[in-house]
Formats: sequence, structure tokens, C-alpha cells
Amino acid sequence: MPAGIRVIGLTGGIATGKSSVAHFFTKRGIPVIDADQLARDAVLPGSQALDQIISLFGPKILTPDGLLDRKRLGALIFSDPKKRRQLESILHPEIRKRAEERIAQAAEAGHQRLIYMAPLLIEVGATDRVDTVWVVTVRPEIQLERLMRRDGISREQAELLIGSQMPLSEKERFGNVVIDNSGTEAQTRMDLETAWAKETGSSNE
Repeated sequence: MPAGIRVIGLTGGIATGKSSVAHFFTKRGIPVIDADQLARDAVLPGSQALDQIISLFGPKILTPDGLLDRKRLGALIFSDPKKRRQLESILHPEIRKRAEERIAQAAEAGHQRLIYMAPLLIEVGATDRVDTVWVVTVRPEIQLERLMRRDGISREQAELLIGSQMPLSEKERFGNVVIDNSGTEAQTRMDLETAWAKETGSSNE
């Protein structure tokens, strides 16, 4: 990791509001690296990673215009841990390389802090790549409601998705900072203001 820049790992479960929390930092001019976007960039047509995924899953994994069909891929690995591990062995080194490049660029630009938003930061053992871990959490019933509303899915489908992830209560134990996003936007913003003031020593970053 480049000297002179502090990397804050931002994580949380599905439908907890990580993106809205990330927006808090973006508005303050703090660079935000989105691991999901890095993953999408890593599998663009012509990339080595996409070629490897096609070799593993076959050409049926592509959309008619040659892009990776992420929904179909997700369905294939959802109940197949072996295939999921194989996919991760392709994607994670690419994501790490791209993240390191972006962090280096931010350091060169003079930024003192940076947000690395990664839903699976804890699960993939990447907490050693960041200086501190911020976990966004919500109460279980709110997570379920938000996921159903966001994705237009049934309660049963939402429960399956949530059940396939690390429990929020477990993720919270890894957090140096835990942001409860169960309340209003104003409440979350106040909590973030407080946490950010502690992080920066009440500086004007």
C-alpha cells in the first residue's frame, strides 16, 4: 500500500445501504473505489478474466452482445461452492490489482484518505489490505424489507439471499466503526459525521 494514504474498508450486507454511505464521502471529495465496479471492469469483452470464465462455464454465460451475464453466473454459483471458489480465484487477483492501481493514483494525487467499498471484504480475507474497517448494518427486518423492495422479489427469495451471506451480527464484530443505517437518512448522516470527525481528528477533510 502506498505511503501517505489511509484506506478505509467499507463493507456490509446486501441492502444495508453501502452505496448511500459511500455517497457521503464522495460529496466530501474523498475518493471511493467500488470493488463491484472493478469486478465488472475486469470481465469486459477481450479480458483475460472473461476468457477464463468462459472456459469454466461455457459460452452460455454470455449475453447476446458478448457481455458477461452476471445474473446467470450468480445463479450458477449460488448453490455450487466449488464453482464459486473457482470464479473467485479468477476475479479476486484482478480486483486486487486494479484496486492497488487506483489507490496508488489517489496517493499520487495527494489524497490522505480513500474509501474501498467491498461487500465481501471480510469474507475473502481482504481486511489486511485496508487500515480500518467500517461496517454498514441494519436491523434484520429492515434489511429484508429493503431487499424485497429494491429487487422486487418475494420474502422467500430475499431470505435465501440474505441467508447465503455472512450474518450482519458477525460482520459487525470485524468493524472498527459500525454504522447503523436502520433509521432515517438524517440519523445516518449524523452518525457518519461523528465517525468521520473521529477518523480525521476533526480536520477539514
